[in-house]
Amino acid sequence: MTVYLPLIVFGVLLNALAQLALKQGMRNIGYFDFRLENCVPVFLNIAVNPYILAGLACYVLSVAVWLLVLSRVEVSFAYPLLSIGYIVTASAGWIFFDESMGIIRWSGILVICLGVWLITRSA
Repeated sequence: MTVYLPLIVFGVLLNALAQLALKQGMRNIGYFDFRLENCVPVFLNIAVNPYILAGLACYVLSVAVWLLVLSRVEVSFAYPLLSIGYIVTASAGWIFFDESMGIIRWSGILVICLGVWLITRSA
């Protein structure tokens, strides 16, 4: 199963990249109120935003990769590895979006890393 780790990590990274692209797209669009009169203009802004479109494309590609993974690897091995995405997105949010990352969040990420390491040792 560990032979498929690069494929699993690729799928997870695509998913994390999608999340980061969507975040950047929404940063560009900015805050908006959920009101009926906003539906069309907000939808149009979202529909033409290149970051949103790139994020959605990454999601589609990550699903295709994930289907390939699931056809080759036990789900009990592969699925927990999705938590790598937590590590990547939290770190990227801190680096690229200047999000706060206190000791509690870093500790949580460390626990996640330990869990992912343990899962890969069980293969």
